[in-house]
Amino acid sequence: MIMEFYSGIPPLLIQFIMTVAFSFVVGLEFRSYHHTNDYKLNIGSTRTFVLIGVLGFILYTLDARRLLFLAGLFFLGSLLLVFYWRLSGNKQFPVFSTIFVLLIYLIGPIASFFPSWFLVLFIVVLILILSEKKLIHHFSDQLANEEITTLAKFFIISGVILPLLPDQAIAPMLPVTYYRVWLAVIIVSGFSYLSYLVNTYFFKSRSLLITGLLGGLYSSTAATFVIGRRANGLDATAGRKVSSALIMATIMMYIRLLVIIFIFNKNVALQLLMPFMTIIVISFLAIVGLLTVKNKPTLLQDTEDIRHPLELSTAILFALLFMLFAFLTQYVTSTFGSHGLKSLAIVVGFTDIDPFIMSLLGGSFTVSNTAIVSAIILASGSNNLLKAAYAIGLARNRSVLFASAWLSLLFVISVVYAYKVT
Repeated sequence: MIMEFYSGIPPLLIQFIMTVAFSFVVGLEFRSYHHTNDYKLNIGSTRTFVLIGVLGFILYTLDARRLLFLAGLFFLGSLLLVFYWRLSGNKQFPVFSTIFVLLIYLIGPIASFFPSWFLVLFIVVLILILSEKKLIHHFSDQLANEEITTLAKFFIISGVILPLLPDQAIAPMLPVTYYRVWLAVIIVSGFSYLSYLVNTYFFKSRSLLITGLLGGLYSSTAATFVIGRRANGLDATAGRKVSSALIMATIMMYIRLLVIIFIFNKNVALQLLMPFMTIIVISFLAIVGLLTVKNKPTLLQDTEDIRHPLELSTAILFALLFMLFAFLTQYVTSTFGSHGLKSLAIVVGFTDIDPFIMSLLGGSFTVSNTAIVSAIILASGSNNLLKAAYAIGLARNRSVLFASAWLSLLFVISVVYAYKVT
């Protein structure tokens, strides 16, 4: 009944009602914005905003060529310009207000031309801009200039380079496409960049456990380096905190791998779900056991150890490693089959496993999904053994012994599962 009633309403009436309603809501928020910031000179009341929104809607609807709408936009812009010039000397009327009024004029055309969800999104953005002035200023002040440059680089490698790359095999011995190689770069770099931003701007002073959690999303090996170095200067009472942080970094590695693998190959991700979730759960229980004894919070103040993940040189290196591992995988699988792939996975685990895993998922190899699952488990397991060695070598004290033993145990479990179960 509701759908029949809704379908019986003329679309023009719905668009007009939305224009009036949203212009009124934004007008109320704009008035509150001026009162909050103590602007004595205002451009008009809430009714003025409703009239501006209706004017834009009517002029846009009357003329199919939109000449009336453009004329109205020019007329309104001219009035606002004169108004701004007359009042700007008093410093009571910012240019922000004049631009904002022009956006209100666009509500009608947006309601007519765009889908409803876009109109709602447009209004939400306008309200947030008005209501969260302090938050926006604080964020812009905190955001470093180099982060803007880095974000621009990410848009270039994802929005410009990726669409230009052909989705065809690079060479007979490289059964991966240019497109898949760069797509892997974007996914891994983007995931690391997100965790880097959270790590840098929201947790500048944090506990070791938070360092393991956020650093593990970026790179569990990098997080192990950071925690291992800090453990070198900590006393024996910090052992439970240090080991918990190291294990947490590895838990986040498995979670990150599951998400990335699911994006590339859902079938492989589903086969990895049980072994990975088992490792995640038992490792989390180990952390809970370690933290049952309360110790003094051990803080890690320095955040400079984690390198920025979106350097262009890093992206190019990742792409080269991706192709190198694809070549090695093609050679090993065609010569030695799945057993050779397992041996390669163990060796690769002592390097960077992300490009290897991405090459497995992005290429076309003569092995089954089960062999790929085994290779991923072995690579992640031997990477845990590498991190255990790093932790012992960097800390040089007993604070990392439990975590190193646990990571070594995970390596043994991975080998047993890969060779006996799969």
